[in-house]
Amino acid sequence: MAFTRSTGKHRAPSRMSRRSAHVAGAAALATSGVIGTLTSPAFAVDAERAASLEDTGVNQAIAGYDLADQVEDQAAAQELAAEVAERQARAEMAAERQAEARLEAAREAQERASREAERKRLDSFQLPVAGSYVSTGYQSGGVLWSSGSHSGVDFHAPYGSTVVSVGRGTVVEAGWGGAYGNNVVIRMHDGTYTQYGHLASVSVAVGQTVMPGQQIGVSGSTGNSTGPHLHFEARTSAEYGSDIDPVSYLRARGVNV
Repeated sequence: MAFTRSTGKHRAPSRMSRRSAHVAGAAALATSGVIGTLTSPAFAVDAERAASLEDTGVNQAIAGYDLADQVEDQAAAQELAAEVAERQARAEMAAERQAEARLEAAREAQERASREAERKRLDSFQLPVAGSYVSTGYQSGGVLWSSGSHSGVDFHAPYGSTVVSVGRGTVVEAGWGGAYGNNVVIRMHDGTYTQYGHLASVSVAVGQTVMPGQQIGVSGSTGNSTGPHLHFEARTSAEYGSDIDPVSYLRARGVNV
């Protein structure tokens, strides 16, 4: 059977194989006595010296091959290690960039969520007196009102209860308001107006910006009033007579009345 040698760097090993086979054959002949019986002692000595020189040359050749092969293998190993290290470094850099991108995306999402939450908070509405209820409805009739009907609603509010702005806006009136007693009128961020009447005291000034739930005064019974409560109106303008249903107004803005 014929054997084929795979391609590659086999020239040096092939020479050594042939040299080793030659030396091994010579050693076998010497062991069998063929060379010893055919030669004189002097020739045997020369042959032994030649074999010794031959063996030394082979060893030198093998040693030389081993050194060259080791150097080449070491260089290849170093090149491979450098390539692996470079790939690992690139992979680590890519992973670091991906991690930074994820963190940045998370920060941006958190910032967007925070901005949206703040926007919703600023645009929110609430009751002017926490936990209160309507004690007198809108457009109720009677002699108590000069117009013949109630232009707003009355919220139950014991004397000194905290009164807050129902939403974000700018104060356009703060102080005495005739029949309304101490009152505050606020232009809301959506262009409507709210009014808070019969206050015992006012804690804001004209031109001041107020936020949802910010205190604007305390409840009382000033002006045309029969007892402590908060008169609350919703209007389309700052002028008297532009009133709209305050309960519908608040409910349309998400307030449970």
